[in-house]
Amino acid sequence: MNSAQPVRRSKSVRIVALAGGVTLAGLGSLAAVSAAQAQSGKASWYASGHRTASGERFNPNGLTAAHRSLPFGTRVRVTNQANGRSVVVRINDRGPFAHGRIIDLARGAGRAIGMNGVARVAVAVVD
Repeated sequence: MNSAQPVRRSKSVRIVALAGGVTLAGLGSLAAVSAAQAQSGKASWYASGHRTASGERFNPNGLTAAHRSLPFGTRVRVTNQANGRSVVVRINDRGPFAHGRIIDLARGAGRAIGMNGVARVAVAVVD
């Protein structure tokens, strides 16, 4: 690479890809960003839709999810706090649009963690 290229920006952190790896301006490690992205709250699942906000065809049985702010392609581990089951999903859509929810899972991902309707979950970005 000729120069550093910005990969993702937020108000307080700028991640820059270099030939040797990933460097964080203002923080010490990638783990600090992942910890900052950890959330817990309510999740729901959805199974309808033709296209996602990323432009790809929606697969209701896929291991994908909708999140309000994480970049498309981000992989997150979603853990059902009621039974401890977890699944790694890829963010490919925007939402949820229901008040009080932090993530919407595709039906396949919801089934994988034993979710019926709405569940309390923990969400963490996977490095």
